[in-house]
Amino acid sequence: MHAPDGFIDVPVSAAAGVLAAGAIAVSLRGARRELDDTARPGAGGGAERTAPLAGLVAAFIFAVQMLNFPVAAGTSGHLLGGALAAILVGPYTGVLCVSVVLLLQSVLFADGGLTALGVNITTMALTTTVVAYALFRGLVKVLPRSRRSVTAASFVAALVSVPASAVVFTLLYAVGGTTDVSIGKVAGAMVGVHVLIGLGEAAITALTVGAVIAVRPDLVHGARGLGQKLKLRVNGELVDAPRTAEPVPAAARSPRKVWIAGLVTSLLLAGFVSFYASANPDGLEKVAADHGIDKQAEEHAVADSPLADYGVKDVDDARLSGGLAGVIGVGVTVVAGTGVFWAVRRRRAADERAEDTTPAGTSV
Repeated sequence: MHAPDGFIDVPVSAAAGVLAAGAIAVSLRGARRELDDTARPGAGGGAERTAPLAGLVAAFIFAVQMLNFPVAAGTSGHLLGGALAAILVGPYTGVLCVSVVLLLQSVLFADGGLTALGVNITTMALTTTVVAYALFRGLVKVLPRSRRSVTAASFVAALVSVPASAVVFTLLYAVGGTTDVSIGKVAGAMVGVHVLIGLGEAAITALTVGAVIAVRPDLVHGARGLGQKLKLRVNGELVDAPRTAEPVPAAARSPRKVWIAGLVTSLLLAGFVSFYASANPDGLEKVAADHGIDKQAEEHAVADSPLADYGVKDVDDARLSGGLAGVIGVGVTVVAGTGVFWAVRRRRAADERAEDTTPAGTSV
């Protein structure tokens, strides 16, 4: 789904870039609240741990995006990640997670054009996150409050988010496409293939969310409030047990094991499993080739990057080259993502300290 340079003309690409920049600015403010809420006692275990967890989500999305899976007629698909990120860490932080991944993919791996970065953030980060989280929250409100319901809502939200992304790309192409093709045929092809890709997205999202909920539901943004009150049987009737004032030990709330398991999983997926990913073109590439959209595609500005096309330059062994590139990508993403979210969290803390030290009646 990564659009290269040349698919969309400069004015529309620039407009998408402005939209993406605005979405990131809003998300930076929203992520401060999400990370701060996660850091409160009982909600995830400490401010110093929230940034690494969000960075890990970005690294995991990077790793899974390397695993193209076959769908139909010589076409493959890969995770977009917006639904997964929004449900795990919140919609604002989710937009930033996917945006960090797209930026690093474009700059380091020549995947997705530099001038098309705004288009890709709009379709793959903003659209998927907004659509998925809105649908997810709606489903969670009407379904029974249970872990299975959250997993089921994750599946449906992720499924719908992928064709929604395809629709937004088609609209952008209808306005700023650089080739004369039938928009109706492009729309049908894009939505059709991305519904199939959405099934894979939904399965990956539901499995991941379900796995985290099974061990640490408190770390899942979309699963807050799922904890069932303890019941006691009194005179044959079930009543709520009295709350204990004793705080949960910090060690019991530490997400360190989850973080380590997630990082190891990401490294294995990107460094080893990615070698067995489908080599077929993804949905956008296939539609572009079949309908002539790719006639104006431009060579990537960093096509000669040492990590271009997810391989390490001058390493002849394909398995080793791809594995090293994947491991490097996961490492860079987790460091960059953690740095971004740490800075966001620190800014929130600094704003709160400034408010606390401002004398009453003084404006800031």
